[in-house]
Amino acid sequence: MTAPGMIAQAEFPGKGESVAEARRFVRRTLLARYGAVIEDAVLLTSELVGNAICHSDSGRLPDGTVTVSLSEPADGVLRVEVGDAGSPGSEPRARLDVDQDSEGGRGLYLVELLADKWGSHLRGGGRVVWFEIGCPSGAGYGT
Repeated sequence: MTAPGMIAQAEFPGKGESVAEARRFVRRTLLARYGAVIEDAVLLTSELVGNAICHSDSGRLPDGTVTVSLSEPADGVLRVEVGDAGSPGSEPRARLDVDQDSEGGRGLYLVELLADKWGSHLRGGGRVVWFEIGCPSGAGYGT
């Protein structure tokens, strides 16, 4: 299924090295048109892919994968979706009680801070976590 305003989509193995591959994919795909928000998009994608690998069956199963989809559902809005194989009994939420010395737990907190909107939903036996970032006028992919 192709989402409205689809820009690109890529699938990555559910392995730790896929986080860097997903960052490169987003940077390379968006560089020409989304310069104003590319760093936030790369950072937030990295956090969501890392979460998908750590907390879902995408990282637990030997053939698990994570899918990153980039779209522009409305003029000047960048949407990034990260799909995984799901996780029994887990609902993504931003943690506000992260200790300063903790090595993890800040991913969705960063999404909460930097994205204009974010959320999650179940799809095809897995989960999709998404965020949207507004782009300055004229900085969208289709311009």
